[in-house]
Amino acid sequence: MELLAPAGHWEAMAAAVQSGAGAVYMGFGDFNARRGAKNFTPEEFQRAVDYCHLRGVKVYLTLNTLLTDRELPAAEEHLRLASRWGVDGVIVQDWGLLALAREVTPDLPLHASTQMTIHTRSGVEACARAGMRCAVLARELSKDEIAAICKDSPINIEIFAHGALCMCYSGQCAMSALIGGRSGNRGKCAQPCRLPYAMDGGKPGHPLSLKDACLAEHLRECEDMGVGILKLEGRMKRPEYVAVVTGIYARLLRERRAPTEAERGALEAAFSRNGFTEGYWQGKTGPAMFGTRPENAAEPKELFAAARAAYEKEDRRLVDVSFSCTITPDAPASLTASDADGHTVTVAGAVPEAARNRSLTAGEVEDRLQKTGGTAFRCAAAQAEVADGLRLSAADLNALRREALEALTAVRIAPPERREAPASPLPQAENPAAPTALTVSLFHPDQLSPDLFSAPVAWTSLPLQHVAGTDIAPYGDKTRFAVELPRIWRDGDEAEIRRLLSLARDRGFAGVQVHNIGQIQLALESGLIPRGDLGLNVFNTRALQCLKEWGLQSACLSFELRLEQIRDLRKVLPCEAVVYGRLPVMITENCLISNQYGCKSHDLQGPCAAPHALTDRRGERFPVLGVWGCRSEIENAKTLFLGDKPAYRQVGLAFARLRFTTEDAAECAAVLRRYAGEGDFAPPDLTRGLYYRGVD
Repeated sequence: MELLAPAGHWEAMAAAVQSGAGAVYMGFGDFNARRGAKNFTPEEFQRAVDYCHLRGVKVYLTLNTLLTDRELPAAEEHLRLASRWGVDGVIVQDWGLLALAREVTPDLPLHASTQMTIHTRSGVEACARAGMRCAVLARELSKDEIAAICKDSPINIEIFAHGALCMCYSGQCAMSALIGGRSGNRGKCAQPCRLPYAMDGGKPGHPLSLKDACLAEHLRECEDMGVGILKLEGRMKRPEYVAVVTGIYARLLRERRAPTEAERGALEAAFSRNGFTEGYWQGKTGPAMFGTRPENAAEPKELFAAARAAYEKEDRRLVDVSFSCTITPDAPASLTASDADGHTVTVAGAVPEAARNRSLTAGEVEDRLQKTGGTAFRCAAAQAEVADGLRLSAADLNALRREALEALTAVRIAPPERREAPASPLPQAENPAAPTALTVSLFHPDQLSPDLFSAPVAWTSLPLQHVAGTDIAPYGDKTRFAVELPRIWRDGDEAEIRRLLSLARDRGFAGVQVHNIGQIQLALESGLIPRGDLGLNVFNTRALQCLKEWGLQSACLSFELRLEQIRDLRKVLPCEAVVYGRLPVMITENCLISNQYGCKSHDLQGPCAAPHALTDRRGERFPVLGVWGCRSEIENAKTLFLGDKPAYRQVGLAFARLRFTTEDAAECAAVLRRYAGEGDFAPPDLTRGLYYRGVD
């Protein structure tokens, strides 16, 4: 397995390399998911690539944020630079950037970021079809689920082994964006999950603050199941932390063993939140997975000082080199240098002179070749053939050795030859002239009523699990119905999902809404009209084009876009945006309702059916809904309302969605009438969302 360590800046990169990392992941510029880290300038990044490659360490560029149309040209330049510098792979989230990368740098390997929310075998297969070489799986998967995905996987699989766990599935969290305008999808998460909340008016605690993961005990299992890359989290951490954690994991992998008690203690001392958790790995969620870290937690000064001294003292990632030198009369001295990776160089030096007193010996040459101090090389073997009666000065031999090592360095850091191509122009597509049509999404069939269709509704969607218990026949002439696939599911759910899709088609449903790349093929095979939903995080025109090529018939745009940005998109697909409702801020594998009440109500009855809410320090209440698979979806405390703002109708949307979650049937109907131009309904605690203020 490859050990992949974080590098938020140069010192952390050097600490990772010197501590045994097989690869590092790092970013430069504004398009990576840790914009709060110091990161690298382009010049530093290029030097860092050379530093790593010289020592046999791979480099992955993090380019894993959502990008606007205006940002894509700058991101394109990042891709070209990365390709020219020989970066070993680029980690991406944005579908538009993925499409752009495949076009302009076709030989540059692409990795699916954890922000793509890949959590099924079908998701991995879709990543392979999309041209990616590696998929970073969601942190929430169990060891059995990871093993099943790894088995015969068409691409490399990467998992998180150590470090912080997000409460929400990566790529699906909007809490930081909606509360403070700092988007996790744009690399600026403010970590509101670490703050205190009270569940259902109870005692305040930290129900969203998970302990850090630690799989140090299970590295052999990871290797045996076929995991290719083991990732350590921590680009915001200090270099001493990187050195400690990387060094321990590298040692465990090298020696194929479990950690000692001292190593476990060092990992915990470096950083933890009341210890570590293996909950997701074991497939056991619950309160035991949660923990906090005191603001005044003591720094492990001795541990960090020792780590710093070790990685600063000397270069510990030396490259073994073998020398073969030939010195003959009337010819330049010849030196061949070879490394274990198959690189070989030969250089010529000074012509030896006839010896005046004592002749040069092979042993003296071999001793001189051993002196590689101050370089990234270590002489593993030296062999010399020296004709009798010759003299070559120590300075000439040193110069010969130095020139050989410089040549070998150049070969080791030389980037591979890669193609580049111009980017195709954005497709021409005018904003549609037809009026924006209203669509409706319901959380529960009890929200259905004849009054809901007092005005035209183009589409009405229901969660897939409600297909069997919902009779849509009375409303069939008023709207088209779609089923919404779960945002999160498991491979073990696929048979049931296929059964319900077949039932939906038989019962008159016309469409299916998909949230994940792993659902697209299933949707295409269902016979229903495939429509892109919020989980796909559509942010730019190239993403729309990409989804169109994959067969989707429409796309719901990210609600983190401003209205002006939506207006400027080329509408190559009919576009939809949520214009009313509580927006989803998190979807969690750790069900808050189950954690509070001890239920395991997969049928969404019992405690899941009751109203629940998280209350923050300011008294804001975030509704908590039970969703597919005993998971929770947390909704925003404020209700998005644009019923008095006609601007959303002027940005080229084909559809404007009214998203109903906690409303009853009468409220749903009142909202629809207001958006149709009748009545004066307005929610008591409203927000305009991010459509006017945008996000960082």
